[in-house]
Amino acid sequence: MSLLNIEALRSTPLKTEPFEYCVVPNFITGEALDRIEADFPDIDHGGSFPLDALTYGPAFDEMAQELLSPEVRDIFGEYFGIDLEGRPPTLTVRGRTRLKDGKIHLDSKTKLITVLIYFNREWEDEGGRLRFLGSGKDIEDVVDEIEPGNGTLVAFRCRDNAWHGHKPYDGVRRSIQLNWVVDEAAARRSQKRHRFSSLLKSLRLA
Repeated sequence: MSLLNIEALRSTPLKTEPFEYCVVPNFITGEALDRIEADFPDIDHGGSFPLDALTYGPAFDEMAQELLSPEVRDIFGEYFGIDLEGRPPTLTVRGRTRLKDGKIHLDSKTKLITVLIYFNREWEDEGGRLRFLGSGKDIEDVVDEIEPGNGTLVAFRCRDNAWHGHKPYDGVRRSIQLNWVVDEAAARRSQKRHRFSSLLKSLRLA
């Protein structure tokens, strides 16, 4: 049985202004959310980590493998109207956010679609809430704001106006990021960069 509420995605209208995106509450919910949260990697410092740099339980692994599957790739490709066949996926995990994180940015030009899923309960802080923005200059130029919790999914096309960020937050903020990228070379570069970053973090903490 799937851990993902694919029907919730399919029934959510795609927003097209100022770029294509969707917000799907309860993409992961109920017992599935409880199991994944219990098996989530224990990450006690900031940054993004590739799966092979982390230790996690079976429910988290089951979810990750489903997200990386061709079936899920095709569902998102159909939803966004883009052919993702031959476009490799990458998946990274975050456990904490630092005050320096969340600055306004665009995702890499090698990324075609970004998917974020959040695993935080009872989010009350003003900081750390993802904001889609009308420009790259003002964090208050808000198109949409999303609470990063309770199995909510956010997905968007990586356009040259897909500005996003969040107000500063320091603390636990658990999420995964799934991307489909242009080719295998881009996937390898991403994996290498995140592996190197995670190695540096482990050396600093040793």
